[in-house]
Amino acid sequence: MAMTQLDLTGLKCPLPALKTRKALKSIGPGDRLEVRCTDPLAAIDIPNLINETGDRLEATERDGNHIVFVIEKAMGPAA
Repeated sequence: MAMTQLDLTGLKCPLPALKTRKALKSIGPGDRLEVRCTDPLAAIDIPNLINETGDRLEATERDGNHIVFVIEKAMGPAA
């Protein structure tokens, strides 16, 4: 299982969700994606995206102005 990091600091809605969706398509089942954002709306958009794709949101952490998501790619085919 690999961990891929995606730095989306400074990007505004809807770019963090769109770039996260694209990154999820490029990783394999069981791999993890760590997404770092500064857009407050990402706290809503990315969990909604994960709900749509069927992947798993392992953790959400706030670090100052940053929001960090750890997402595990689903084992089966995702939407």
